[in-house]
Amino acid sequence: MGTKNTAFAWGPFLKKLAAIAIPVAFQNLLTTTASMVDTMMVAPLGELSVGALGLCAQFSSLMFSGYWGFFGGGMLFISQYWGTKEDDGIERSYGMTWLCMMTVAVIFGSLAIFAPSLVMRVYTDKTAIQEIGVQYLRIVGFAYLMQVFSMAMSCLLRSTERVRIPMIASIVSVLTNLALNWVLIYGNLGMPAMGIRGAAVATTCAAAVNVLTIYLLAWKSGYPYLFRIRNHFRWDRIYLRNYFVKCFPILMNEILVGIGNMVINITLGRQPEYVIDAVAVFRTLEGLIIGFFAGFSSAASVLIGKCVGAGELRAAYERAKRLVYLCSGVILGVNILLFAVRQPILTRMSLSGASYDAGVRMLLIYGVVSVIRMGNWIHNDTYRAAGDAVYGTVLEIVFMYVLMLPCVVVSAFVLHLPYWVIFLCCYIDEPIRYALMQIHLYSGKWIKPVTEAGQAALPGFMKELKSGRRR
Repeated sequence: MGTKNTAFAWGPFLKKLAAIAIPVAFQNLLTTTASMVDTMMVAPLGELSVGALGLCAQFSSLMFSGYWGFFGGGMLFISQYWGTKEDDGIERSYGMTWLCMMTVAVIFGSLAIFAPSLVMRVYTDKTAIQEIGVQYLRIVGFAYLMQVFSMAMSCLLRSTERVRIPMIASIVSVLTNLALNWVLIYGNLGMPAMGIRGAAVATTCAAAVNVLTIYLLAWKSGYPYLFRIRNHFRWDRIYLRNYFVKCFPILMNEILVGIGNMVINITLGRQPEYVIDAVAVFRTLEGLIIGFFAGFSSAASVLIGKCVGAGELRAAYERAKRLVYLCSGVILGVNILLFAVRQPILTRMSLSGASYDAGVRMLLIYGVVSVIRMGNWIHNDTYRAAGDAVYGTVLEIVFMYVLMLPCVVVSAFVLHLPYWVIFLCCYIDEPIRYALMQIHLYSGKWIKPVTEAGQAALPGFMKELKSGRRR
């Protein structure tokens, strides 16, 4: 490896980024748009139904936090093995990721189906909202298993740069969901009007369609890794130890962040009903931003992980620096666009009067802080893909539990401050973490390969990096 830096090749980099980011972003936007349309279609049932649907979505987000640690760990291993074309490593990593993610799905699906009242009581003290949410959860719990199954398959497909298959499956799934919503919520085409339960049935059917479509498209295209089932579960003690050592920090990050977010949601769920309605709508719109951003995050994980696995450490380092700023700039543009069209969107999603004003204020605050927040996110996903699952995890958990959560709880239950101050406190730690993330980025210490090719190249790269700093 030479010590002389050459000009960064923006053209090939942007082409590779777009090839992964655009289909994944489109897939996530489809899913989020479906959630937004769900909210719009449920809106005529009343603001209580919108609030209940939003709280159920927060329970789904907690499940997301439970399995996303394994998703991130799976991408770490699969993308690096993809860089060296080690089929055995790819298949074993998928099998372990699938098993761990489905375990989480079974736990949350069981809670939704058999203990929905308990779940709703955790999130709000409003009895009317609880009753509506229970009806939804009892049905949608069956969807959780299939939703997580499809995410496990998407992890494998994204990590091996086959992003079109989950994108097409999402299109089919979203169209199924929209059609069944129209039929079942209001009783069209001779079907009974099921209200909020109809939305849950539609979501469950769409989840099943998503799984089946991914399998059919993968089989038709001759994609091998999904169907070598025996190879998925061939693990030895050394592999299992390495997998869980790398995944444990990511898993703890997601679980502890999920618990922290649950505390935030519980706090906001004790605010007046108009604030609960505004939060439900905001979470849906936030999902649009996160869904769009997740395309770039997945692309970063694959592009960085593939380079690290193949021993191209300088390329990974240079790509990472540019990804952080590029993604933050894109999110700023998305935020400006969303705020520009806030009025028709918020109105169509049943917000009016005080709830509309609350929704606008939340969007304005989030539009500013999310640029920094997504910068932290891309930092952390980049580090994870390169093998460093510890640094970002420690920062996020420490600042969440030492600074952010105390500020949220004290401002709400001790000082009784306005809801928008409580909401602002949810992001009070982001600027500090961003500064620390930047220092770690330029140190290069986050590059920690799991493949032999990457490990062999590491000493030379670190020597080159230190030599460059001295000059």
